[in-house]
Order: sequence, then C-alpha cells, then structure tokens
Amino acid sequence: MEQHFIHSSYRERLIEYLFVGELLKHSWLKRGCKLEVARPEVDNSGYDIIAEENGVIRHLQLKASSREARTGKQNVHTALGIKPSGVVVWIQFDAETLELGPFLIFGDSPGNPLPDLSGFKVARHTKGNAEGIKAERHTIRVVPKSHFTKYESAVAVYEALFGTP
Repeated sequence: MEQHFIHSSYRERLIEYLFVGELLKHSWLKRGCKLEVARPEVDNSGYDIIAEENGVIRHLQLKASSREARTGKQNVHTALGIKPSGVVVWIQFDAETLELGPFLIFGDSPGNPLPDLSGFKVARHTKGNAEGIKAERHTIRVVPKSHFTKYESAVAVYEALFGTP
C-alpha cells in the first residue's frame, strides 16, 4: 500500500498509540490501573517510551513492521543497554487493518538490563559519503530476528515486561 510509504511517520505514531492503548487497557482491566507511560523530550538514548508499574521501570525502543515485511533484523541503540531494564518491542501488524501482533521482544525479565550488545554487528549508515563509503554507526547494533522472543498478544507482552501479578 502506497499510503504506508507516503505517511510512514504517521503510521509509526499510530502503531505506537495503539500499542500503548493496549497496555493501558490491560492495566485498567486486570492490573489495578498501575501502569504509567511517559515519553522523552529528546531521542538520544535509544528509547521511545518509558513504562512503569510497581517500581519496575522499562525503557522501550519500539519498532514496527507489517506482518508481510521480510526484514530479519532491527537496529538497537547501545544506550538502551545502559538503562536498568531496557527492552526492544518489535510490533508486527496487519497492513490492511492495522491489527497488532504478533510481537517480538529483545530484552530480559523485569528489573534486568538489556542483553549485552557488544557481540552484535555494528550498523552502517544507509547512504554513503562522497566516496560512497557507508560509515559505521558506532552506537547502533544490528540484532537478528532470531534473538527476539515472540508473543502473540499485547497482554503477553505486558506480562513479559512487568511480570505476573
């Protein structure tokens, strides 16, 4: 669909809102309205939102792709690994209906930091310089899809992020 390319930033924000809405809905229905969500004013530490429940703080880097997309990796900012409980949430969605799921998670259990990124390949810029050289992006690592854990629902993601009550 052409709309996905023309309005990609709109779609990215919409997917984020739908995902956060699912988390808040689960908190409302089953977890006593304890979830708090915030977003940073600047984007230089590798995360898009901060979510907290009962003292567990998660810094979430959000990624999104349609279920039909063939991408087999995601770029992850190394600064996310410095956060106490960083995690990457890769949201897959239906391109026609925007229905969310499945979800892929790269991270550890609540309260634990992101797995060590030092063993992953350093990302490169997508465009070359004047000589055509694509410089390394020293703060970005390429994490293959095989290192992500699959969850079928936003509720399952919630439990993975904050544990079971």
